Amino acid sequence: MQYSRRRYYDLFSHFYDMFIALHSLRDEQSTREILVDSAQLEGIAKPYILDICCGTGSLILTFAKRYPKSTAVGLDFSHGMLRKAKKKNPNQKALFIEADAALLPFSNDIFDVVACSYALYELKGAVRTDALKEMKRVVKPGQASVLIMEHEAPKHPIVRFLFKIRMILVGSTDVRALLGAGLEPFKKIFSKVHLLHTPSGKSRLLRCIK
Repeated sequence: MQYSRRRYYDLFSHFYDMFIALHSLRDEQSTREILVDSAQLEGIAKPYILDICCGTGSLILTFAKRYPKSTAVGLDFSHGMLRKAKKKNPNQKALFIEADAALLPFSNDIFDVVACSYALYELKGAVRTDALKEMKRVVKPGQASVLIMEHEAPKHPIVRFLFKIRMILVGSTDVRALLGAGLEPFKKIFSKVHLLHTPSGKSRLLRCIK
């Protein structure tokens, strides 16, 4: 099962940026900027930044551009996604690591922000819970945050069709359970959870405090 899912994402890497662009409809860059703004890293000279399930690397490279003195790390279990990400990173502004989101290869309390963008609902229930616990483990205590951005239900017919395919692959019942649970799965793990919606209404952002 793990091999087949990895193979799917390796293949999906060829279409991933197109999928995001179709869903965002010129809102993609501003959505990333909203997430980066929400990290509130301006007072940290050399922030440590982690992007879980980084896909083709657009978000972590946005962080690296905004904070050139940062240590910016993108993590994904798909070799295909990381290959695409590295092509966007010729100047080595970010580090890319192939690893499992539910078993992060980092020590406790080291990142100033951990982000997970448009990926959490694709993780199965137990794996998703483990991944959230791992995010909490590696983020620093205090005001450091775990930022989780997810799509609202797509309206564009092509994107809705692709979204349904992804739901089938991860388990549509499991996805509906997550979407219907609101903030409860996050409140069980984090001490504080704040919900924001992007101005376009296409995405929601959760800011979770350890």
